[in-house]
Amino acid sequence: MRLRAPAKINLHLRVGPVRTDGFHPLLSWMTTISLFDTLTFRSTTDSQITLRCDDPSLPIDESNLVIKAARLVMSQLPRERQQSVGGLKIELEKRIPQGAGLGGGSSDAATTLIALNQLWHLDWSMSRLSELASKLGSDVPFFLYGPSSICTSRGEVVQPIAVPKVNWALLVFPGMHVWTAAVYRKFDELNSSRVGWDDQPDWQQWAQLSARLLLPRLVNDLETPAYSLEPALRDLCERVESVVDRAVRMSGSGSTLFTLFDTHDECESAASDVAMKCNVKTHAAQIAPQIKEDPTEDQRTFER
Repeated sequence: MRLRAPAKINLHLRVGPVRTDGFHPLLSWMTTISLFDTLTFRSTTDSQITLRCDDPSLPIDESNLVIKAARLVMSQLPRERQQSVGGLKIELEKRIPQGAGLGGGSSDAATTLIALNQLWHLDWSMSRLSELASKLGSDVPFFLYGPSSICTSRGEVVQPIAVPKVNWALLVFPGMHVWTAAVYRKFDELNSSRVGWDDQPDWQQWAQLSARLLLPRLVNDLETPAYSLEPALRDLCERVESVVDRAVRMSGSGSTLFTLFDTHDECESAASDVAMKCNVKTHAAQIAPQIKEDPTEDQRTFER
C-alpha cells in the first residue's frame, strides 16, 4: 500500500495564554497543500515494525511518529490479532522539510493510522482514529479530516470548513530551523497573549475572499517570538514582501514563510522572482487539495 501524506500551512494562528497543563490553547485555520511525503506499507510474516527513509538525517527509531503510530495501533489489538497481522515494513520518501512548520511528521503519523486501518481491515471509525491521533500530537488529528479545518484546544479539536477560494500558496524555505519549544517560551516571555485571541471570524466568508482581500486578515501570533529569536527570518519576510508586493505570513512556529495567489501562473512567477532575488528555495503549492481514494493505483490522489 502506497499513500501520499500532504503538508499543511496555518493560514491563521492565534495563541492563548498557557494553561495549567502546560499547553497553549490555539485557534487555527489549517489547510493541506500539494507538497507530499510518500509512505509505502508492506506486511511481513515476522512481528517486527521497521522504517526506512531516504533522508538520512531523519531518525527511524522509536522516536519517529510513524513508528509510534504503528505501535499505537498494534497496542489496541488483542494478542491473537497482533499475532495474525504479523509485522510491517514502512518506507518513507521525505519531501516535506523537517522543522519547517508544515506538519510533515504529523501528516506521516496520520497517514500511518489510515493505512493500517485499511491494511489490517480494522474498520475503525474516524472518531476512534482521531482519539489515537491526539495521543501522537496536536496536529495529527487535522490530517485525518482536512483539507480545510478550524483547529482549537491544543489543535486536536477539528472542525472541517469550506476550502478557500484562494488556490495557491507560495512557500519560502529559509533554510533555518526554529525550535517550537523555544518559540513558545519566547511567546510567554513577551507576554504575547492578547484579549480576544479566541474570537472566531466568519470563516465561511473568509473562505470566499481573494488572495489580496484575505491576506490582511490573517495573523500568526508566533511570528513576533520567532522573529525575536531569528532576526534573519524577519528580514527575509520583509524582503519577500517587497518582491511580491503583498503580505507574507509564517506557518506554525516556523520557519516556512508563505503568501497567497489566486492563479497558478501568478504563484509560479512569484516563486521564480523570490528564489532569484532573495536567494532562497521556493515552491508553488496548491491549497487544500481534496483527498480521494484511488484503488486502481492504491494511493491517495489529490484534486482540487
